[in-house]
Order: sequence, then C-alpha cells, then structure tokens
Amino acid sequence: MFTAQHALTLASMSAIELPAEMPLLTWNEQIVGELPTGTVTLLLGDVEGSTRLWETQPEVMAAALELLNRTVDDVVAGHGGVRPIEQGEGDSFVLAFARASDAVACALQLQLAPLLPIRLRLGLHTGEVRLRDTGNYMGPTINRTARLRDLAHGGQTVLSGVTEQLVIDRLPADAWLADLGMHPLRDLPRPERVVQLNHPDLRTNFPPLRITNGTVGRHLPAQLTRFVGRDSQISEIRGILNENRLITLSGAGGVGKTRLAVRVADGVAGTFADGVWFVDLAPVTNPLLVPVVLARTLGLTDHPGPSIMDAVEKFLRNRQMLVVLDNCEHLLDTCAALVAGILGAGPDITVLATSREPIGLAGELVWRVPSLSVDGEAVELFVDRARHTRPDFVLTETNSLTVAEICRRLDGMPLAVELAAARIRTLSLTQILDGLHHSFRLLAGGARTAVRRQQTLRASIDWSHAMLTEPERVLFRRLAVFMGGFDLDGADAIGADEDVEHYQLIDLLGLLVDKSLVVAEEAETTMRYRLLETVRQYGLEKLAESGEAEAVRSRHRDHYTRAAVHLAAQTGGDGAPLVPWAELEMDNLRAAHTWSCDRGEFEPALQLVSALQRFWVTRGRFREGVAGFQAVLNDERYHDELVTPPCG
Repeated sequence: MFTAQHALTLASMSAIELPAEMPLLTWNEQIVGELPTGTVTLLLGDVEGSTRLWETQPEVMAAALELLNRTVDDVVAGHGGVRPIEQGEGDSFVLAFARASDAVACALQLQLAPLLPIRLRLGLHTGEVRLRDTGNYMGPTINRTARLRDLAHGGQTVLSGVTEQLVIDRLPADAWLADLGMHPLRDLPRPERVVQLNHPDLRTNFPPLRITNGTVGRHLPAQLTRFVGRDSQISEIRGILNENRLITLSGAGGVGKTRLAVRVADGVAGTFADGVWFVDLAPVTNPLLVPVVLARTLGLTDHPGPSIMDAVEKFLRNRQMLVVLDNCEHLLDTCAALVAGILGAGPDITVLATSREPIGLAGELVWRVPSLSVDGEAVELFVDRARHTRPDFVLTETNSLTVAEICRRLDGMPLAVELAAARIRTLSLTQILDGLHHSFRLLAGGARTAVRRQQTLRASIDWSHAMLTEPERVLFRRLAVFMGGFDLDGADAIGADEDVEHYQLIDLLGLLVDKSLVVAEEAETTMRYRLLETVRQYGLEKLAESGEAEAVRSRHRDHYTRAAVHLAAQTGGDGAPLVPWAELEMDNLRAAHTWSCDRGEFEPALQLVSALQRFWVTRGRFREGVAGFQAVLNDERYHDELVTPPCG
C-alpha cells in the first residue's frame, strides 16, 4: 500500500510540492483515449536481473515491484505523461510524453527514487507513433525505443540522438549528457547514436552497452579489403597471447602491423569474456589525451571526480579483455605509463600493441612483423589490389614472372605492393618494374642505417612522388598537414595559392586520388579525403624540405580557427552546425591548437579552444577542453607575454 512516507519521499525529489492529502493517481483511472499521438517521446523501462531477484528474494521482490509501480504512477503523472494500461509485461513499463524534456525529467526522477534492490534500465526515443488500439502503441518508434532500452544496464538511462537534440537545452538541474557513440540495434536496419543521461547523484560509469548482435565483443575497425596470407604468423601470435600479457608487434611503417593486429584480435575475441577493444593513437599528438581516448573507446563518460586513469582502472578491474593499442611509436613514454596502468588493473587484461619501436616495459614481448613472402603472399596481394583498380586483371603464365619480380623488388612490403598494384590502371607491368628499378638506383646514396625494408618502402613512395607533376607535388606535401582527414574546403584553404590555383585544385586532388596517394571516402552527403599514415609522413618530409612548412601549418591553423569561431557564432540550441563539424574535424582541431602552442602563439590557441566550448559541454569532453586551456595557461611564455611591457 502506498504510504504517506513514500509520498513525502517522492515530493522531496520533485520540483512540485505534493500535499499529503492529495489523492494519488493510479493507472486504472487513466482515460486511454488521452494517449499522445503524432510525434511522441516514449520512455521504456524494466528491471535488471528481475528473474534472479524473483528466484532468490521473492518476498522482497514482490514488495519492491509494488513500490516500483506506485512510484512510476506518481512520477509520470507529475511530469504530464501517460502510461498505456496494457503495455509493459511483468516488471517492464511504457510511458508516453508530448514533450521530450518532461520524459527526461521523469526518467531522472525514477533513477533517483529509492527502489533497491530494483535497478532500472531506461531508454528514451522520439518519433511518430502508431496506435494499436485506443490504449496501446505499435510500430517502429516503440520498437526502436525497446531496443535502445535493451542496451542499458541497471541504473543507466540512454537516449537516442533524436531525443538528445530536443532536450539538450532543457535538461533538469545539474544533469548532463554524454555521447556513447553509434551502435547497432537488434533486428533494426539503422544504427542509433546513443547518449547517456548523467547526474551527480547517480552512477555514471557503466560497462559497455549490451550489444546483442554479431558484433558482441569485437570493437574493431572495419576492414574494406581482403586480408591476404600470414596464416602461420597469426597462429604463432595467438599462441603467444595465451602466455604473455603484453605483446608489441614491431616493424617498419607499411609492413602491415595494424592489419595483422586487427586480424589476430578478431580471431581471439571469443576467448575474452569482455571482448577486444581497438584504440587508434595515430591522430593523438597531446600526451594528456591518451587516457581520454582510451576511456572514450571503452565507453566511459567524462565526469567530475577521480582522474581518467582511475576510472579506466576501476572499469578494467576483474575483467577478461584484450586491448589493442595501435601506433604507439610517437607516444612511447605516455603509452608505457598507460599500459602499466591497464595491466595493473587486473590479471586477466592483455595488451596487443603496434609500434615501430618497443614500448620498453618489463615483461614486454616484442614480435617483429616480417614482410609477406615474395613468392606467394605478396603476389596474391598484388593481384587482389590490382583487380580493385582494373577488374579484368588476371595472373597468367606470361605475366607471373614480372609480378613476382615487382614483389621481390619491393621486398614483399604490403604498402609498397599496394602502391605498385594501383599503377596497373595507367602502366603496364613492365613499366611498373622499370620504374622500380629507377627508384632503387636513386636510393643508392641513402642512409646506411636504414634497414632494407625501410629503403624499399621509401623507394615505392619516392617513385610515386617522382611521377607527379610539380603542381601535384606541391599539393601533395601541403595535404600532409591534415590529421584524420579533410574536406574540399580544407584542401582549398591550405593547398591553393599562386603555385596551385584554386581552379586547379579539384582536378589535382582527383589525380592524387587516382594515384593512390590520397584516399577518398564518402561520408554522408560529402566527400572526405585522407593520406595513409606512412604516405603522410613522407609528405611531411617533403614539406619540410620545401621551406614552406611553417606557412602551410599556420594556414591550416588559421583555417580551422576561423571555421570554429564562425560556426560557434551560428550554433543554435541543437548544437548544429558546430558540434557535428567539430566531431568530424577533431584531429585537425587538436593539431591546429598544438601548432599554436608550440609556436607560442597563444591568442589563436585560446580562440580555438574557446570557440569549441559548446562542443566540450555537449559531448561531455570536459577534460579535453580543460587540457586545451591548461596548455596555454600553464606555459611560461604566455605569462611572460602578460608581464612584458609594450615597446617604446
């Protein structure tokens, strides 16, 4: 029975004070004809582990479920919602609201209610509803909301991206939202961006969302081309993983460390109860952001309190998991500390790293990745990639010796083989081989300390570069300043000037794509471009040799700073256009900020990080925003500028 004490408890959590004598509304008194229709926000909830609670604590569970039902009745009425009479089975329930902000306020109050041992999983989604009859809903909106709720854990409330945009400026006091990324929903064709509702009085760190399809346990990047060879190496590394907790795949750039690591991780995912997780460190330049990137990969939200690493280590405790850390070579000291923290969190955590150099921790097993076998695997790779460029290409008795010689000249380096195979569109096999001979002669005076694999890889890129026209070379080296990709506007702002005219840029960019020095990828309604990391490093060397590196980097910085300031001024209540743009361009924004700080040009650095404040708040990346300000404010040169008197 609902008591006066319970009414007082609920009233203390509500912004509306309820007099003790007020008759409480029960759902059998609701008029079912008043279900909201049209565009409606649905809130679906259920009890985590209800079957186990009924089996182990039946009397406690009966009382708790009665209290839950009365609490739901009272709270939903206080926020203008409606509860369909028949919908919701056992310990689950469906609530409907005409306003999304009322639904979120109701969800928060339910999570704050004293309901132990019950812990609620809540999901909210907004869409057009269909009535099954006068008192119940059916159709895609309620189905999507149910699948969204199924992702959550007890005590966790998740919102769809649609609902987030409606409530971002109308959240309850002290509440905030944290982006958990895009996730597939069981039996539904379209994935959903998932956002978590947070509050200081609620738990904020949860395990990864409860994905229930074939991607369970495999948080790995998609591979768009076929993996070739390395069967014995994969088998050997899998055996090593059974006996060692830190394995570093080491080797030259372009040897295939990342692809091999992903292939191995995918194969062993079933042996790790808590899955495999891939962390890409290539775009990260600020060491302070390394644990932040790891935390966000694991699905942990940014929140006040302990340090990021404390939260990560707490999350990893007692888990059985494989963490793949990719591209560690430029952050060795930071990665060493990170790996030590990961391995120290629990005995069943394993780290598989890729790096051009060993990380340098005790217990690290360094496994050097070899080239592909030139008489089999490299030829197979060449043929496979050549068919991507020219589908009618076939390996025959006539051309097989030439293909084998090309692969031998390239020492079976995967990136070099792929670059050579891409030329099959415009050159014959004999011309490709002749071009490689020429490049090797140019390398005769190269550094003696460089291993042969590095020389041959550089030869393939040198050769590709030598085939460019001068305007193509100028644009290529300038594009190397981009991190994590770029769009056409960015390419124009940084790549075009008197040496590369604006009207030429689109054609030149297309030529670089055709020659496999730039990768083009369609993202929603626009085209994005990027350089493979090894190719980008080569381009940076050419940029440094040109003498225009500082000017190009400054143009890059100025472009992204201006764009951020401009978009911030246009941003409305839904965070657009700044927030989605910043999400896409974050690697470039970080690089622009770092360039300003390195040069001691603090005004644009502060302009940039200030313009992104809405992004930091909306996406729950408070720590990254604070780190951006600290990089300036903690710099002694900044304080010297403040105290230096003006000249004259």
